[in-house]
Amino acid sequence: VQLQASGGGLVQPGGSLRLSCTVSGFTLDDKGIGWFRQAPGTKRERISCISGTDGSTYYADSVKGRFTISRDSAKNTVYLRMNSLKPEDTAVYYCTAGWLYGNSWVQALGAGYWGNGTQVTVSS
Repeated sequence: VQLQASGGGLVQPGGSLRLSCTVSGFTLDDKGIGWFRQAPGTKRERISCISGTDGSTYYADSVKGRFTISRDSAKNTVYLRMNSLKPEDTAVYYCTAGWLYGNSWVQALGAGYWGNGTQVTVSS
């Protein structure tokens, strides 16, 4: 099992980025994907998820209306489109696998289900 996050970088406030999470060892029909972020000195925050079974989505209030999660099952990849970025969006972003039930997330067990992080820095 492997999850590879990419697409982070430095962007000015108001700008956009698209993060990618490419998975192997399982399919996007078997498990959902969640995006989390963690800024220095803060707890890891769940920001968006997409269900593997029906494609339903979840967004934290902090990103609702600005971020969009989507998936391409043929490419085993989930995307997080981030628009109208703010300095407070600066963090390391991680993708992980699990199951989405309504607004609740059940994390897949095992260290392999957490991908590497990708740094997003929003600054002028």
